[in-house]
Amino acid sequence: MTAKSSLRSPRAAVGLALAGALTLAGCASNDATAPKDASPAASGSDSGQQQPDVNGDGKVVIGVLSPGDINDKGYYQSFVDSADAYATEQGWTVIKRGSVPIGDALGAARALCQQGVDLVALGASELKTAIPASEEAVCAKTAWYVPTGANLDQTPKVLLSEDDPNQSMLVAGYAAGLKMKASGDTKAGFITGAKADFSVAAATAFQAGIREVVPTAEVTSTYTGDFNDSAKAKEATQAQISQGIKVIYPYLGGATDASARLANENDVVTLTPGTDRCASTSPAFDISVVFSPGDYFRAALEEFAKNNLKMGTKRVWQLGVDPYPTVKICKPAGDEEQQLADFMAKIGSKEIDPKAEVERLG
Repeated sequence: MTAKSSLRSPRAAVGLALAGALTLAGCASNDATAPKDASPAASGSDSGQQQPDVNGDGKVVIGVLSPGDINDKGYYQSFVDSADAYATEQGWTVIKRGSVPIGDALGAARALCQQGVDLVALGASELKTAIPASEEAVCAKTAWYVPTGANLDQTPKVLLSEDDPNQSMLVAGYAAGLKMKASGDTKAGFITGAKADFSVAAATAFQAGIREVVPTAEVTSTYTGDFNDSAKAKEATQAQISQGIKVIYPYLGGATDASARLANENDVVTLTPGTDRCASTSPAFDISVVFSPGDYFRAALEEFAKNNLKMGTKRVWQLGVDPYPTVKICKPAGDEEQQLADFMAKIGSKEIDPKAEVERLG
């Protein structure tokens, strides 16, 4: 996830699945994997300072560190899925480690550099304590990619990738509001893990979006204390269902599906926390809120392959302008799809200021 003053954290997301002719040498576990021999990358360079073969050893190795479960079918997994898919296509190797404690981030980054990675990618900015390694000799021949929030300072050897969570959460609420208006509902639920600045802000922006359509709507927020505990998520979901809530946003990580399945059983509208899962049937989702870190990361890897990933800069993604972030109603009725598209376009053109709307309606 992200700096705690923003809305991000374990937002679920899915990587782009691409067919590749070459086999990836890496394993999808939460443990560090040692690099295996890889073919020289076709797009690599014999210069130790050129991307993607930054260290000039004739192969390309991507190192990923994540603070969460990289098999969560959500936010954290999306990041490594994108790395895996693109690396397979390019003939690169991926080393990945999930569930990295914040206190271990610096040491974990140094360990990746010692294994000869060309790019260190942090799956979420909670691991920002790893960034000082980018200035150390052990990581001298590496590039760095870091998803970020508002409180992460730019450093010379790191590319920051950022979006404005106010945008996607406001629009998520707007899409939910369209469904609530159609069914005559005025109560929605928001279920998340830790009660922190980012999760409270997310609930506030979600409520503001709903009130764009249903002015009297209220959002009941439940903080389970754990983004991945399915039992706690189900308990919170059942409690909200018992209150008559017909729209629930499981803003969770590994516990997302447990909450969504229970919502499905009770005919409750559900939203995804980061991925496009409109095609999913078990569980099913009514609205996909897409702010996939994997999609952003793939775009960065494409630039990395072309020697175009600029360290010391920030890439800012804009809803209504870029392909991501975005929001989709899976089965729109009437003119819901057009209303949603118009609302997002107004954010992209700056006719609507998401921050101001959250302050006004949240």
